[in-house]
Amino acid sequence: MDRRETKMRHFILVHGMCHGAWCWYKVASMLKSAGHRVTAVDLAGSGVDPRRIEELRSFAEYSQPLMDAMAAAVDGRERAIVVGHSLGGLSIALAMQKFPQNVAAAVFVAAVMPSSSNPMSCIAKE
Repeated sequence: MDRRETKMRHFILVHGMCHGAWCWYKVASMLKSAGHRVTAVDLAGSGVDPRRIEELRSFAEYSQPLMDAMAAAVDGRERAIVVGHSLGGLSIALAMQKFPQNVAAAVFVAAVMPSSSNPMSCIAKE
């Protein structure tokens, strides 16, 4: 398929437990070389984020960097494709619930996925 025929998208990549945005470097490079926009997020206490994981009080706090990225990167003109690996699946589920108008699709890569009967906001409170 010709690149001119393909709509360029914005991918937001979310790492799993004990990882950081760095784990997406090959995928991010391939997506960028295809002309897509890519944001790889370090969740709280992960990657280059300076906080220690032990300091975090909730899953919502752990996922806050993704919420910030969703609010900043998706300004109403586009809908992003959010990709979560492992525990990152729960973070993208929370982002999908908070920003449904900003999500074109979600990809769960060997990821934790909440059930359809329990919204992610309920799980995050537990």
